Amino acid sequence: MIVAAFPGQGSQTPGFLIPWLESADARERLERYSEAAGVDLVAAGTEWDADQIRDTSVAQPLIVAASILAWQQLSDAERARFGGVAGHSVGEIAALIAANVISDIDGMRLVGARGRAMAEAAALAETGMSAVVGGKEPEVLEAIAAAGVSPANFNGGGQIVAAGALDGLAALAENPPRGVRVIPLQVAGAFHTAYMSSAGDALQAAVDDICLVQDPALPLWTNSDGSVVTSGSRALELIVHQVQNPVRWDLCMESFAEAGITGLVEFTPAGALTGLAKRGLRGTPAVALKTPDDLAAMGDLLAETAH
Repeated sequence: MIVAAFPGQGSQTPGFLIPWLESADARERLERYSEAAGVDLVAAGTEWDADQIRDTSVAQPLIVAASILAWQQLSDAERARFGGVAGHSVGEIAALIAANVISDIDGMRLVGARGRAMAEAAALAETGMSAVVGGKEPEVLEAIAAAGVSPANFNGGGQIVAAGALDGLAALAENPPRGVRVIPLQVAGAFHTAYMSSAGDALQAAVDDICLVQDPALPLWTNSDGSVVTSGSRALELIVHQVQNPVRWDLCMESFAEAGITGLVEFTPAGALTGLAKRGLRGTPAVALKTPDDLAAMGDLLAETAH
């Protein structure tokens, strides 16, 4: 069984969408996504610089649009060979679209609202996030708590992301547990913590505006607790829940292993989740779809391990 994995914020780089827009259909689709999300995603994915696409209100719809453009490059037969989907943080909206829980246009409206709401919440206080790499988890969590910040992402493979006030993150970096590295991340706020509480109402309103919600057409793992969600309405409840609660990608990878997955494909903009899989799913083949040139490697993986 191959899992389709959709990345979260921070994976984007300037110009990364250029090779995906060589077909007229892809460009026209991205223009429709731009209208739905309220962001010029064509310019963002081809022309804007790193600072411009780091803006939360831009980055989130840009990443989801990129993932779905890549997903739609696959044939029906190729998509049918995936045994399930999962998304990290905002990537979970791409997973909902891939699983036919919501349409691509409704998904882009939703992620546009999510990005704006979280950007507004982040502007209320000077906060940030830092990757905490290495060490024993109990000691890392103790150090995070002692610094007055919170664990926001349990990424597996020895990585936890801490989030909170900048002075707390600085204190954590100054006094890390033995053998631990603390790496500041280029994000605008303390996502997946209580600092995002004000984003909840706007996100719920966006969810309430979705008219057609279906149950997942294939297994959908939630990064709330790593379980498989079988109800479309429950999946959308968890989309609202996740903005101020930790991402449990570690539990998703544990569930993948328990399900006996034979491979993982990370959709555009790819790299982060395949990196985590190397440590959290040792020995499991993984392909990162960074450009259309990587579709051949994905096809080989599907042919070798899907059945």
